[in-house]
Amino acid sequence: MGGPRGAGWVAAGLLLGAGACYCIYRLTRGRRRGDRELGIRSSKSAGGTAGFPAEDLTDGSYDDVLNAEQLQKLLYLLESTEDPVIIERALITLGNNAAFSVNQAIIRELGGIPTVANKINHSNQSIKEKALNALNNLSVNVENQIKIKIYISQVCEDVFSGPLNSAVQLAGLRLLTNMTVTNDHQHMLHSYITDLFQVLLTGNGNTKVDSSFLSLYDSHVAKEILLRVLTLFQNIKNCLKIEGHLAVQPTFTEGSLFFLLHGEECAQKIRALADHHDAEVKEKVVTIIPKI
Repeated sequence: MGGPRGAGWVAAGLLLGAGACYCIYRLTRGRRRGDRELGIRSSKSAGGTAGFPAEDLTDGSYDDVLNAEQLQKLLYLLESTEDPVIIERALITLGNNAAFSVNQAIIRELGGIPTVANKINHSNQSIKEKALNALNNLSVNVENQIKIKIYISQVCEDVFSGPLNSAVQLAGLRLLTNMTVTNDHQHMLHSYITDLFQVLLTGNGNTKVDSSFLSLYDSHVAKEILLRVLTLFQNIKNCLKIEGHLAVQPTFTEGSLFFLLHGEECAQKIRALADHHDAEVKEKVVTIIPKI
């Protein structure tokens, strides 16, 4: 982990806390139907790989995951077209397909990350949002994060300079959430902490969290989500301490994420996960329980 620890790291932990954790919560609720309706048709409805003309992007919904050849054609179209409607639909399709781990690697290997990231510079706010959404799904892959991290500063600028509670702002926060789940890239946000707090203080419910967030610690929640929220808890606890000593004297506002995570209900939920059927979840809980 690079960079100094201290107040900057505590504040970076807050990014994973108060506001951006909403994004993790939203990610567990599935994709919006409207986004899928704008996507490219499936390989079945499009007649397979050989019959996959670019104009199919103007067609309706799709059901199947695109293969490598189709993704390559889609990326080429995204680079070559200036039609905003096609650009937006292509980004939605790429974003939906990037939700699958195999395609996260394929898109990276095809050089697709810079192609998608280039669209966050677009003047069309809807295109900018869809590009951020696609990068968000791609950022779940650790190797992809290495390529995406060069865009963190620009994403922060967009998040904090754009309209409050806008779709672009929330899409940017979702991406920053994924990029800072681990400590690898948190240091890149230290100069934006003041702006982040301003968003958290003035934003609406979409940038904050409610008590239902604790439901993500229930044993029936998918393993991938459990590991993420457990890592969130662990990171925040670690950021509040330096070499085993409390870094700050915490005062938590009722209703804040810190208030929820330091409460007995959260502690009980995490202790209960010690009996989880998955070995990786159990191992993570064992490392956390001494911190509760």
